[in-house]
Amino acid sequence: MAFDEALAVRIRGVGFSGFPEGTFKFLRGIAQHNTREWFEDHREDYEQFYVEPAKAFVTALGPRLKKLSKSIHFEPKVNGSIFRINRDVRFSKDKRPYKTHLDLWFWEGEHRGWDAPGFFFRMSADTLTLGAGMHQFGKEALAAYREAVLDSRKGRALAALVDEVKGSGPYEIGGATRKTVPRGFDARHERAGLLLHEGLWAGLEGRIPPEARSERFVDSCEKHFAALAPINRWLLSATH
Repeated sequence: MAFDEALAVRIRGVGFSGFPEGTFKFLRGIAQHNTREWFEDHREDYEQFYVEPAKAFVTALGPRLKKLSKSIHFEPKVNGSIFRINRDVRFSKDKRPYKTHLDLWFWEGEHRGWDAPGFFFRMSADTLTLGAGMHQFGKEALAAYREAVLDSRKGRALAALVDEVKGSGPYEIGGATRKTVPRGFDARHERAGLLLHEGLWAGLEGRIPPEARSERFVDSCEKHFAALAPINRWLLSATH
């Protein structure tokens, strides 16, 4: 049994009953008072309303995502599926020490990182973002992606998949960061638009839904991730 599954079994009895109002109160507070002093004064709130419900949510949702993809991994802990709340300010003009949202990551494959697709979750006090895919390709993955786009079978499958995902719900396709196709590629190619991508993801962003405060939130997120899962499957077949 893998580490993430074993851990999930041990704490499954805790259950997920929704993010409590204290979660959103803490997120509003850290957004308004983003200082180490405020955080230390509210560390108990951080543990009780940020970390603990996030662990329960990951534990509840993770096994369901493994039914969508057997290679999905998750770890219901900070520095696992739960991102640290501390910001890396070394190379940023924004020196606020803390994030004002909760980030979760369920990744494809053994290695936890951004070099493989996965499912991502971001929740602030007011906004929810759900998505699947890869935000930025590494050098080898980018080359493989472009080759797949030009491939008749794989490229047409992706074009059809993009249209299908966009038509199946409130989803957008992201990652087209280039203004022109890469040098050496035909700008008139029928899938030239897909060559503008240096990452590929699909997702939605909107207001926090009422079910976020109940156990039904797991069902809601699973439904969205199921609609987005084909993006991950295509990326796995094309870039790995």
